[in-house]
Amino acid sequence: MAALDIIGVHKRFDENEVIRGVDLAVRDGEFMVFVGPSGCGKSTMLRLIAGLEEPSNGDIRLAGRSIVADHPADRGVAMVFQSYALYPSMTVEQNIGFALKVAGVPHAERQRQVIEVAQTLRLEHLLDRLPRQLSGGQRQRVAIGRAIVRQPKLFLFDEPLSNLDAELRTSTRVELAALHRRLGTTMVYVTHDQVEAMTLGDRIAVFNQGRVEQVAAPMELYINPATEFVAGFIGSPRMNLLAAEPLRGFAAAHRQVSAWDWIRHSPPAAHRLGLRPDQLRLAPEGCGMSAQLVHAEHLGDCSILHAQLEHLPVRLVVKTAQPKMGVCIGDRLDLVVDAQAALAFDSSGARIYAAS
Repeated sequence: MAALDIIGVHKRFDENEVIRGVDLAVRDGEFMVFVGPSGCGKSTMLRLIAGLEEPSNGDIRLAGRSIVADHPADRGVAMVFQSYALYPSMTVEQNIGFALKVAGVPHAERQRQVIEVAQTLRLEHLLDRLPRQLSGGQRQRVAIGRAIVRQPKLFLFDEPLSNLDAELRTSTRVELAALHRRLGTTMVYVTHDQVEAMTLGDRIAVFNQGRVEQVAAPMELYINPATEFVAGFIGSPRMNLLAAEPLRGFAAAHRQVSAWDWIRHSPPAAHRLGLRPDQLRLAPEGCGMSAQLVHAEHLGDCSILHAQLEHLPVRLVVKTAQPKMGVCIGDRLDLVVDAQAALAFDSSGARIYAAS
C-alpha cells in the first residue's frame, strides 16, 4: 500500500505563509494532479512531500508511516523535475542505472533492470547516447526511467512537460497515462496547465493561495465547481463570470424577453453568475439577448466568439459548433441560455446550490 496522507500541513518562509493548512488524502495507486496558478503553493507542496523542504507544522504520511523526519533518499519517493536534471557526461544507460550503481546493485542485475525500464519507455535503441544527442521528449523519458528503476512507492512530477512543444506535450501525456496504468504506482503530478490536469488526473486538487479549494474527479470539477475560483480556473475557454446585480435590473426591465429567464431563475443571494462558453447558443435574430461581435477565433470544429451585450457593460465568450465563418466584427448576435445552466456564487465566492 502506498497511500499518501497530508495532514494539517503549513509552510512558512519567514513571515510568508505559502501553505496554509492543507489536508489531502491520495489513494493507493491514484494519479493525483495538483493544479493552480503560479504562486499558489502546489510546487512547494510537492517539495514538502519529497523532503526538499520541511513543513512548519503538520504531518505527511506514506503507506501509513510519517516521513517528515526521513531523509529524501529514504522516503521511497522518486521525483521527475521540469529541467530533466540528467548527467550530461553519462549515457542514457548510465543515467537510468546511476541510482542502482550507488546502491551497490551488481552490474548484471543493474543492466537487466535498466534494459527492462528502457523497453517500457521505448528507449532501448538510445542506451548508448548522451543527453545532448536526444530530443526534449527523449530526455524526459530518460528522467522518468531514472525514477522508475528505483521502484519507488510514490512518483512525484514537477511540471515535467512544460519544456516540450505542444505536439510533444500531447503525445507524452498519453505515454504518461499509459505508464501509470502499467505500473499502478501512486503518482502526484504538478502543473499550471488545466488541460494536462483534466486529461491525466484520476482526481485533481485545485490550489489557490496556499489552500486546496476543491478535490474531485476532472468532470466533477467542471460540472460542479465548489467555488467561483474553481469555476473560473477549470475549463477552456474560461467560464464567463458576471456580476448578478446589473443583469437582474436589465432582466426585470425586459420581462417579456424569455432569453433572460436564466437570470430571473437565479438565487436572490447570487453575487456572481457563471456561464460556460458552450452553454450559450446562437439564436435566430430577435429571439435572444442582443450582442455585438468584437472578436472571433475560428478553430475548425468550433468557433470562439467574443461578444459585447447591448445596453450592458458585459462581455461574453461563446463556444459554438456553428462556425459562423461569414460573421464580421460589429455584427449582431442573438444569444440564449438554458435557465438551468447558470451557476451562482455568493459574495464570498462559494457556490450556491439550487434546491433539489
